[in-house]
Amino acid sequence: MRDEPVSIIMPAYRAQATIARAVAAALAQTHSHFELIIISDDGCDYEAVLGRAGIADPRIRHLESGLIGGGSPPARNMGLDAARYPIAAVLDADDAFKSEKLAIMVPLAARHGLASCGLDVTLSDGTHLRHIARGEDRLLTPGRYKFVNFSMDSMLVHDRRRADPRYDPSLPCMTDLDFLLKIFATVPACFHVGTPLHDYVKMPVSVSNGPGVTERMVATKRELRRRLADGFYPLADPDGMAGIDRFLAISLDAEQSYAPRPGAIPPDLFEDHLEPLLMAAGTRV
Repeated sequence: MRDEPVSIIMPAYRAQATIARAVAAALAQTHSHFELIIISDDGCDYEAVLGRAGIADPRIRHLESGLIGGGSPPARNMGLDAARYPIAAVLDADDAFKSEKLAIMVPLAARHGLASCGLDVTLSDGTHLRHIARGEDRLLTPGRYKFVNFSMDSMLVHDRRRADPRYDPSLPCMTDLDFLLKIFATVPACFHVGTPLHDYVKMPVSVSNGPGVTERMVATKRELRRRLADGFYPLADPDGMAGIDRFLAISLDAEQSYAPRPGAIPPDLFEDHLEPLLMAAGTRV
């Protein structure tokens, strides 16, 4: 049977130094039936950038957001609107897929509606920092999900026939979690692969790392808690709301006590600070 086709969505903003690696990782997938939609969000001709790196492939499609720094949510939404295939995955232009990611996760997304995987957290030079959510393969309910995948959620692969939401440009950060909660409106659980299949690169300055990040994270986590309380996310598993809210409450407490050392090598990670607080709350991560 032919591989289920996949649309990979890649927003690109000032990604000239990183996009070749990200695209090469996508093209190296053992699951070969996909399109890679690159959305330039800075006016850059990324087809030319990739060409200079010796990368060209008929599966790559190039779009322009028409904005300069409009943000990943509008760019990702443009990619989803243009996607031709029912299974979708996001790959940021500074991250990378392990070669087996789609081969492992796409059948699971088609079966369950949603699949996640462990993360390999690295620096931009490839230096390994830690793993997130490494362990057994299992189904995760919404209430349990963030106590396992307690970092970013852009490693998801989902079936748009079961859920086809869009990202929320009004949120300053954590749009991946908002997107996930919208998927959980019609998908009752996520199948988690405990093998790290996604390289999550910690850039010196990004939406989740750099000046002002704590303030943005605190504001967004408070907004997500308000939305949960107001019934904004009608989960297919309503028991999951308490677990998600509990995670956000613990994560907010962690924001207040997180004090990374400037210039620390390797850098102090919020995930290292958050994980023991989740464990102290009596939840095994």
